[in-house]
Amino acid sequence: MLPSIEQRLAQELSAKPAQVAAAIALMDEGATVPFIARYRKEATGGLDDAQLRLLEERLSYLRELEDRRKAIVASIEEQGKMTPELLKAIMLAEDKTRLEDLYLPYKPKRRTKAQIALEAGLEPLANDLLSNPTLDPEVEAAKYLKEAFQVDGTDNPGVPDTKAALEGARQILMERFAEDAALVQSLRTYLQDHGVVESKVIAGKEQEGEKFADYFDYSEPIKAIPSHRALALFRGRREQILMVNLRLDTEEEKPKWDAPHNPCESRIANQFKIKNEGRPADQWLAETVRWTWRIKCSMHLESELMSALRERSETEAINVFARNLKDLLLAAPAGPKVTIGLDPGMRTGVKVAVVDSTGKVVDTDVIYPHQPKNDWNGSLHTLAKLAEKHQATLISIGNGTASRETDKLAQDLIK
Repeated sequence: MLPSIEQRLAQELSAKPAQVAAAIALMDEGATVPFIARYRKEATGGLDDAQLRLLEERLSYLRELEDRRKAIVASIEEQGKMTPELLKAIMLAEDKTRLEDLYLPYKPKRRTKAQIALEAGLEPLANDLLSNPTLDPEVEAAKYLKEAFQVDGTDNPGVPDTKAALEGARQILMERFAEDAALVQSLRTYLQDHGVVESKVIAGKEQEGEKFADYFDYSEPIKAIPSHRALALFRGRREQILMVNLRLDTEEEKPKWDAPHNPCESRIANQFKIKNEGRPADQWLAETVRWTWRIKCSMHLESELMSALRERSETEAINVFARNLKDLLLAAPAGPKVTIGLDPGMRTGVKVAVVDSTGKVVDTDVIYPHQPKNDWNGSLHTLAKLAEKHQATLISIGNGTASRETDKLAQDLIK
């Protein structure tokens, strides 16, 4: 079993489980991140706003993950297909991608060609050819011819000839290969490392899409492409100026059908011990592997990885905007002056920070002019020493609890 959500979050944040539990309780009560970071530091053990925002984001993700895990377990058990090994794998899945990979073979789907072939009784043919490539596909297929029939009121075309039998068997194997969770993860990892995003201009759109000219004949590894270029590609595709696709770095030109297996196709073949040794069924199995990659896995993974690239790029664009806006908001409003900043507080004291003309923090302190300590004179003395030491010319007071009382303290200091 995986650790609890609180324990996983504590590990990710390098915090104590008690801190995480306290923060989660406050969030569940409706408290916001700014409120918790400012007014509930004691309860959370001093978690800062960056930690709390990450916690809030990850908490939502992990709770959705657990809800999805329960739904998947219930669905597979309802189908009567749950096994101890599958249950263990599902309970140990650490992210949604792994969870959905495991669920894929059991996920209710519309009636596929593979399901139609299964109804027609072609699974034994598929299994025989996979396990014993010395069998002649045409000879074996001839044993499974069948007239059209109905299943639960739904028409099934049957198996009119050996071509239909072999096509049905191929569909069964393609679906089986494409739903192998370990294989899919292996292919995903390889494509992430060796995938290349490629774009070309749509014929006749050169003038209309002049602003995308840099991407008329462009390619770059998906793991290296920066966010601004990725977003430009997606805009070009959305405006129907560019054709954008993901390919392997070994396939600058679209390979011929009879070309040797590419690295991903080789992974599929190795996973199911398919080798081309000149046996009667070897060529048929090799083509089945190629169909699996080109029709099933490649298209699915391209869609998944390109969606992930878009999400990453949009997040990075937002972060860049936030960093630029932060710099703008933190620019000195009164110019380059030495400033004493006061963060008002009652019981926890008034936090003091001195920044120089460049914005660098040069001194900090905490004073207690208000209840319960009421150290007004001592606070004035501390502020006077800081002002003299650093030649401060401005005082900045935060808005909030005790801000009016702290403003009076500043006025007394100026006098």
